Amino acid sequence: MTPPRHLPPPPPQEAKPQSGGEPPPKNPERLYTIAGSGEGGRAELDLVTLVVARSAPPPAASPEQTAVLRLCTAPLSVAELSAYLRLPFSAMTVVITELIAAEQVQARAPIVRQALPDRSLLEAVMHGLQRL
Repeated sequence: MTPPRHLPPPPPQEAKPQSGGEPPPKNPERLYTIAGSGEGGRAELDLVTLVVARSAPPPAASPEQTAVLRLCTAPLSVAELSAYLRLPFSAMTVVITELIAAEQVQARAPIVRQALPDRSLLEAVMHGLQRL
């Protein structure tokens, strides 16, 4: 996945393997500061919910909120935002819920393609138009 062009790519994170060949664990304290204590409700979001910015990032916004507002000039799904910012879905929902409460973003369900119309209906319309 390639992030939108208007933001520089995030700096590469070097993960040095531990003795077992596994990368070191992520920093859970950082996720706690993003997600807070977990109090309060969260918006009903899923991975395909589209998020669109309504305003420019305010000066008091956190770095994660600023990144979301800059990325969402065009609609992006929560899954894409989570991947671009390298945050788990649970932390992403907290950030987006705060932005929704501040009316800085709009979240909406994706547009679902309608099923193809019935062939017999199309033929009936075509024959009706030919008779005109």
